[in-house]
Amino acid sequence: MTLLGRVVRNGRVEAEHHGAVAVVDVHGEVVAQSGDITRRFYGRSALKPFQALVSQMAGARLDREALSVACASHGGFPVHIAYVRSMLDAVGLDESYLQTPPAWPIGQGEEVRLVANGTTEPSPILHNCSGKHAAMLRACVASGWPLDNYLDPDHPLQEAVAQLVVEVTGDVPGRVGVDGCGAPVFEVSAVGLARAFARLGSEGRFEQIWWAMHRYPALASENPRIDQEIGTWLDAAAKVGAEGSIGVALRNRGGIGVKCWDGSARGLRAGIVGTMEQLGLLVGSQRRHLAEPEAVFGGGEVQGAVEPMVELS
Repeated sequence: MTLLGRVVRNGRVEAEHHGAVAVVDVHGEVVAQSGDITRRFYGRSALKPFQALVSQMAGARLDREALSVACASHGGFPVHIAYVRSMLDAVGLDESYLQTPPAWPIGQGEEVRLVANGTTEPSPILHNCSGKHAAMLRACVASGWPLDNYLDPDHPLQEAVAQLVVEVTGDVPGRVGVDGCGAPVFEVSAVGLARAFARLGSEGRFEQIWWAMHRYPALASENPRIDQEIGTWLDAAAKVGAEGSIGVALRNRGGIGVKCWDGSARGLRAGIVGTMEQLGLLVGSQRRHLAEPEAVFGGGEVQGAVEPMVELS
């Protein structure tokens, strides 16, 4: 299996993270790879840009800032929640229409802040996918589709998402699962994810999505996270998916898809950073901000690092 990264503590390899990497050009042709790039997995939140496009095409009519939140696995910071509420309010809805499960924010320190301010229980709007769901609800209002079952796989909105995912990835349709937020989730491969993101960064119909993610990466992510950092420091937009996947859309240059098979965020980071280094994408300040290996601590001091180990062919 392909090694994405390894954890080294005091000179001893403590853990290894295996995965797959696919790099394609704007035409979807593979130009570099490592590991089994056709092995299937659920795309999870890495597919949010494509779900957002379907909502936008169905009439969600979101501006760029709100569109970035629709693409987000957000941290639940006050700015995110304010955008979600305004997205719903503009079409006469409130958060009771959200079918995200009750959750606490994933943003660092947000649960502590909320509890300190009197919040006593999790809620649907605090879920990291609430922006995506608000966009879906806006699309249903605009298109006259039912609101009570907008997450059903046979709902017109979800059928449109499924069709778009197959189109942009080029992957054969697989089984449909249920994502953490309750929405349908679709099987992809590393090369399919790379193809989808190559199109995200080069086709006109995706332009508003790409610019929303690239211009407002802190809205489109939990801050800090590797997709937010890539959107900040490169001419690119990126989206992480749960259980160790990421798609990167290099503007008019192609796409990258990475999957860490053990679902590790640190293994995923090592894999995508190592890939970008080998592709020559990191120079100067970009390297300083992205390529520094994640530190391994012991006794309050650095004892090692998570080292990128990707070897592309």
